[in-house]
Amino acid sequence: MTATKEWTKIMKKSELPQQIGKELHIKGKSIALFHLSNGEVRAIENRSPHRNGPLAEGIVSGEYVFCPLYDWKISLVTGLVQKPDNGCVEVYEIEVKDDDIYVMV
Repeated sequence: MTATKEWTKIMKKSELPQQIGKELHIKGKSIALFHLSNGEVRAIENRSPHRNGPLAEGIVSGEYVFCPLYDWKISLVTGLVQKPDNGCVEVYEIEVKDDDIYVMV
């Protein structure tokens, strides 16, 4: 039996500081949520593919987050690790309605 994905309301966009990650636990998954300087909200799996670093604690630059443990640069759009490193993390679809943030999990 496969689990179906559904939209889950998580928080108000106005309560999420820009450029600082927030760790959320939804349906048994650890998710890193980011409010970018361009106003977009992104969500990715909260573990680096290299040694499971907590990405919500990483430094955000544009549409990337840098792993706080090993400085791997990870796209918040695609989940891909920038070369020469390899790997990827799961990216979660986000929707903002009025001021409410929803994530597809």
